[in-house]
Order: sequence, then structure tokens, then C-alpha cells
Amino acid sequence: MPNPNEDTPSALSQAQQRAVAELLRVAPVADDLARRFQEAGFSLALVGGSVRDALLGRLGNDLDFTTDARPEDVLKIVRPWADAVWEVGIAFGTVGAQKGARVGDTDWLFQIEITTYRSEAYDRTSRKPEVSYGDSIEEDLARRDFTVNAMAVALPEKEFIDPHGGLEDLAARVLRTPGTPEESFSDDPLRMMRAARFAAQLDFEVAPEVVTAMTEMAGRIEIVSAERVRDELNKLLLSAHPRKGLTLLVDTGLAGYVLPELPALRLESDEHHRHKDVYEHTLIVLEQAIELEQDGPDLTLRLAALLHDIGKPPTRRFETDGRVSFHHHEVVGAKMTKKRMTALKYSNELVKDVSRLVELHLRFHGYGTGEWTDSAVRRYVRDAGPLLDRLHKLTRSDCTTRNKRKAVALSRAYDGLEERIAQLKEQEELDAIRPDLDGNQIMEILEVGPGPAVGKAYKHMLELRLENGPMGHDAAVAALKEWWAAQS
Repeated sequence: MPNPNEDTPSALSQAQQRAVAELLRVAPVADDLARRFQEAGFSLALVGGSVRDALLGRLGNDLDFTTDARPEDVLKIVRPWADAVWEVGIAFGTVGAQKGARVGDTDWLFQIEITTYRSEAYDRTSRKPEVSYGDSIEEDLARRDFTVNAMAVALPEKEFIDPHGGLEDLAARVLRTPGTPEESFSDDPLRMMRAARFAAQLDFEVAPEVVTAMTEMAGRIEIVSAERVRDELNKLLLSAHPRKGLTLLVDTGLAGYVLPELPALRLESDEHHRHKDVYEHTLIVLEQAIELEQDGPDLTLRLAALLHDIGKPPTRRFETDGRVSFHHHEVVGAKMTKKRMTALKYSNELVKDVSRLVELHLRFHGYGTGEWTDSAVRRYVRDAGPLLDRLHKLTRSDCTTRNKRKAVALSRAYDGLEERIAQLKEQEELDAIRPDLDGNQIMEILEVGPGPAVGKAYKHMLELRLENGPMGHDAAVAALKEWWAAQS
């Protein structure tokens, strides 16, 4: 996107040149579809985020269209043309389709959504919008969330439609609403979270009047379903600039309704870093964790970084020596994480993984300068399980001290731990730590059938394996018999 300090005409012309190039790229599939609508007596336009992204030079394979055709007519037009069609959003006027097309020398698989002109609004108690269809594209654009998403390109003639000045706002990198923000957020309160999300995704500023409305209307977010809130939060967290969106949620009071544990951190001082509060520390940890990602955005890691210290406020204690302590905040934080993520309807697996990372994030601080035994290292690996790589990243990110000597010492200590883990893995296959005897062997040796005794024996043998490393079959049998004799 052009630099906002450039003069507007230059900025707009650059944006328009990008849009032309992007639209020419997708023209084979877009124009083909538009002609089919035209032949059926309907109009079709590329709209919203697709036009915005074309102007930003980042249009992908997701294409959004709007039309005056009703959903049943859209289905008649699209079914013979698309590779696949789905009707999941048809109650809201949206038909989905998939279409493969060759663009230049590349085969593309386009994900397409076609939505009938519409207007939608919440009543005071509903969690779902009431959908009614409109008759003009101008009416459709007026109901959209932000001006940068309220632009369209009529197809196939490529006529640019921008009744609300979205192009100028795009050049200025600012988020405004087509009408008043109060009307927009009353129609759909989730748009307040979308403002934070787009600020994070696009690195745009939010217009002052929009921020004011978000602040005054923050409580309206309570009528929106947890699933929709969660999805917006995920998109924000997975964006390029999540700090920007999270800060906006906290400053406007929205976070107090959707993620109250985050603003609560502003009131607390960190025992290791008295020059900054836990809230600021948390945002830095999130940013540092992002820097360590290797295969793209990792929602599990980012959620763990965001939530890792939420147990501090309820565990804060003022010690007699003047220090502030947060004893067992990782245990309390893990429980709070599970409760909050469950309320936001996250999957059981993701709740389990993020909670586990929060619970384990302090474990390394008992490592010191390498005093852990091999047994302790094995337990660290066993407890982390498949989350070990993420735990490495979270633990390293949790160091935000400005004391360079301390930071280097912590980094070297963790380097040492990782080296020891690698060595033990090579020797012992740590990723699959099991007792030297399995359940069937235990039953055969002890001459017992399935039951609690076998489970206790297995657990005992696992503890021996963690403590001593691989024992070998004969030594394991002897140890099992010795334990069994002591049980009687």
C-alpha cells in the first residue's frame, strides 16, 4: 500500500494500478462467472475484502462477489459451472463454490462466495443477524463494516464503485465506517472486534470516532455468540501485528468482556521486571514467540504466550522483604486458561494443549545452570510430550529482561538443556518413553489378569525408566518382582 505521507492522487493511482493488475490476473474465472450471471439477467460484482486486497496488491484465491440474484437463482447459475458448491451460508444469502482455472502458467483453485445484496441488523437480544435482501449494490455497500470493505468492481465491464470513499481511506491507511460507527456497531456489534482485527492484519489506524464508539458500546459485544468472538480473536492473533489489535481491545474496554484476563494484567507488577507491568511483558512475550515461529503462524503458541501469566493477578502476594510474589501462578493460570478457552468454545484439544503450555512455562527456571539430573530432563520431555518444541519457544520468549548479562545467561542455560535433550533422545528415544516391560509382559511375569494391580505396576516401571533410563529386560523383570514382593 502507498505511503500515507505521499500525496493522495499519487497514492490512489498506484493503488488503482495494482488493482488493475490483480483483477486481470483473476479475470479468466471472474469474467466467465460474470457472463453467466449476465446471460441469466443478473448483475455480479467483486466486492469487499477482495477489492480491498486487489488494491493492496495481495489478492489471493478467495473471491467474494455480490449479486442481485436470489440464492436459489445463484445455485442454478453456479452448479453447472463450479467444481463444487456448498450451501452452508445460504440462510444468510451466501452460496459457496470452488473452481479450478489456469491463470497464465499456473493452475489455481479459487474459493468463491456469492452473496445476494442484503442488509442485516441485530435486535437487542438476538445473537444472530436478521437477513433481508436488498435491490441495489449501493444499498449493499452501505451496510458493510468499513469503507475499505465497501468498494466493488462491477463485472465483466470492470466499473469501480466506491460511494463511501474507501479508496481514499485505503490510501490513508485508516478504518472508518460507511455510516456512523454507532449505527454500524448497533447493526452488528462484532464489527467492533473486526476493527481491532483489521488494524492488526492491515496495520491500519482506526479513526477516532470509531474508537470512541467502540469504547461507548463495548458492552454490546455480549449479545454476539462466543463462536463468532473466538473466530475474530483467532484472526487477530494470527495476524502480522496482533499487539495493535489487542491494545485496541484493551483500551476500548472490549477485552473486558471477551478476554478479561488480559486487561487485568495491567494492574500487576512483575516480580522480575519492576520497570514494566505484566500486561506489557505479555505483549512482548507474544511478539518474541512470533519471531521464533518457523512454519507460519501458530495459534497454539500465540494463545499460550498471550495467556501464560494470567494466573498472576489472583496469586499476587506482598512479601515482608518488599518483593511481590506470584507463587504457583502457572498452575492457577492453567486452570484459568482452560475456563476462558472453554467459554470461547475452543476445541478440547486446543484447550488441553494451551493449558498445558501455561502450566509448564516456568518449569525451566528450576534448571539453573544445568543442575538437573538426566531423570529430571526425561520428565521435562515426558511432561511436554508433543508440545516440547512449542514449550522451547514459549520459555525462550518469556525472557524479557533488559539485563543483557542475565538474558545471555538464560539463553545459554536453555541452549544447554536443549543439547542435553538432544543427546538423551539420541541415546534413549525420549519421544516414546515407555517402561521396559509392557502391560502384557507384566501380567505374564506376575501371573495376574487385567486390573488395577497391572496399572500400578506399569506406573512403577515407568518411574524407574524415567529415573534410570533404559534398564534392559532382565533388570526390569528383577525390579518388577522386587516391587511386587513388597506389595504383599
